[in-house]
Amino acid sequence: MRFPRVTALDRLTLDIGPGVTGLVGSNGAGKSTLIKILLGLSPATEGRAAVLGLDVATSGAAIRERVGYMPEHDCLPPDVSATEFVVHMARMSGLPPTAARERTADTLRHVGLYEERYRPIGGYSTGMKQRVKLAQALVHDPQLVLLDEPTNGLDPVGRDEMLGLIRRIHTDFGISVLVTSHLLGELERTCDHVVVIDGGTLLRSSSTSDFTQTTATLAVEVTDSDTHPDGTGALRKVLTDAGVTLIGHDGIDTEGLPGAGHILLIEATGEETYDVVRDSVAGLGLGLVRMEQRRHQIAEVFRTEQGAAQTSAVPAAAATAGAVQQKGSGRDEH
Repeated sequence: MRFPRVTALDRLTLDIGPGVTGLVGSNGAGKSTLIKILLGLSPATEGRAAVLGLDVATSGAAIRERVGYMPEHDCLPPDVSATEFVVHMARMSGLPPTAARERTADTLRHVGLYEERYRPIGGYSTGMKQRVKLAQALVHDPQLVLLDEPTNGLDPVGRDEMLGLIRRIHTDFGISVLVTSHLLGELERTCDHVVVIDGGTLLRSSSTSDFTQTTATLAVEVTDSDTHPDGTGALRKVLTDAGVTLIGHDGIDTEGLPGAGHILLIEATGEETYDVVRDSVAGLGLGLVRMEQRRHQIAEVFRTEQGAAQTSAVPAAAATAGAVQQKGSGRDEH
């Protein structure tokens, strides 16, 4: 996909299976452009794209009957109720009037708006508006939903609730999900599979568990005591004197570790490292809050692979023509 002076997507092929798949990339990476191509809203300048076996260039209407789309931006009419809007979108997707009303009621109940369904959308909070957009993407019972930055504008509680809804789209209804976000921690908690793109090219596509494999690093957190009001500092000194290698936090994402400012990251060279840490904590009279093996986080992997791609003459993993194919037991190719 090329615009004047800009290549938005370059030789991109994605293989995405059932479940929840996250599309990761910084702003301008090509995430929204990819979704628009898959929906037939923007033509690809080169190559071919297909969704559920349908060519986006010739079967846009048929694709939109089978695919739900939640746009990033607020585009809701303020003077109609959620019920009126979602019924209208259901009818646009081909449902007859009675089925559209029944499906609207069920879908608004699922997203938590049933009690507020007759209020004008203009009086809704940001979180409620996001739920309306999610409801209209689900109302026609699609095989696949494309969610573009669904947590935009939400506070932490609202984000967690939205991520829970997204997860249930697959677990409760068996609908495949492709969700974009620049908040990498969200995708780590929600997705089965993660695709990383940068500058319109593919950096990596693999299961979330592959991104978050365990490392040879221990995360250790201790309590303070009357004798050692800075328990973390006291333990750091004792471990250093014992020859244990401590790792700085630079370049390491501790977002997923509550109390990260009081956590020591320690290089684990074997079982003896655990013994030294345990004995040191006991010798200082401190309480051991946790001692666990760290996992990589998607944010770290993204930064590493993005940097490698930028310093290479050839992108790390460029692929050929973009396509999406839903398969019942296999994987969907995007």
